[in-house]
Amino acid sequence: MRPVIADEFDPPYIVVEPSGQTAPFVFNVPHAGAVYPASFLAESRLDAMALRRSEDAFVDELFASTVELGTPLMTARFPRAYLDLNREPYELDSRMFDGRLPPFANTRSMRVAGGLGTIPRIVADGQEIYRGRLPVEEALHRIEWLYKPYHRVLRQMIRRTSQSFGHAILIDCHSMPSSSVSREDGAKADIVLGDRYGTSCAVILIDLVEAALRGRGYTVVRNKPYAGGFITEHYGEPALGRHALQIEINRAIYMDERTLQKKPRFATVAADMTETFAQVIAELSGDLMPRQIAAE
Repeated sequence: MRPVIADEFDPPYIVVEPSGQTAPFVFNVPHAGAVYPASFLAESRLDAMALRRSEDAFVDELFASTVELGTPLMTARFPRAYLDLNREPYELDSRMFDGRLPPFANTRSMRVAGGLGTIPRIVADGQEIYRGRLPVEEALHRIEWLYKPYHRVLRQMIRRTSQSFGHAILIDCHSMPSSSVSREDGAKADIVLGDRYGTSCAVILIDLVEAALRGRGYTVVRNKPYAGGFITEHYGEPALGRHALQIEINRAIYMDERTLQKKPRFATVAADMTETFAQVIAELSGDLMPRQIAAE
């Protein structure tokens, strides 16, 4: 019998559109999905709280008000532990499945080796997710009915934006555990910006975002330890006028990482994200955008 997608994933993603798009930005939140259906929990050896360690909890809420800037926002509802949108479509670990994977599956990537393929084997703290092997049909069904439709809509949004404005800027929004961002000097990065080491967007874009965040008191670093995953690499084509920038926010500044409860500072961080990109949009408007972004 063909696997079915859980009813809880209806709809599998949410797109919030402004009344009219007035800026060439698209915001994407692929890892904040918090719907854990009973069928998934039954397959897992972990409880829902343990599974949530891989979740970018509340990032969709941190960026919700960017829609008021005249930009669309797309968010996945299914969790990263179930299906990771920031991977190639078929980065799969053959050891996880009963049955033969298609020959084009990428079974040898570093992400697969680390247990973090398109269908993850582990959660963020290294615990195994599943009690046993999954039918290979289950993995392929998740890809066909969740992964591919999500990316299809995201591509359409970027294409539409590019056609309307002559260029498109994707902001891929994530959060990171505080333990992952220790620096040699002992300081903790509040935010890591990833542009695939200068290849996924024009320099002026990351420069302006960094300056706007630093102006609001955040400690910002670039590309270490997160340079951007599949989404940033795949959608960032500056030579074609399509730019992609990943933003990772240290979870400790807006939530308790143990209980997953919001901190009092949450509202301030959310307002800062909106104000940061309002400033960036204003600074990239007019003659500046076509001269330095579209032509770069």
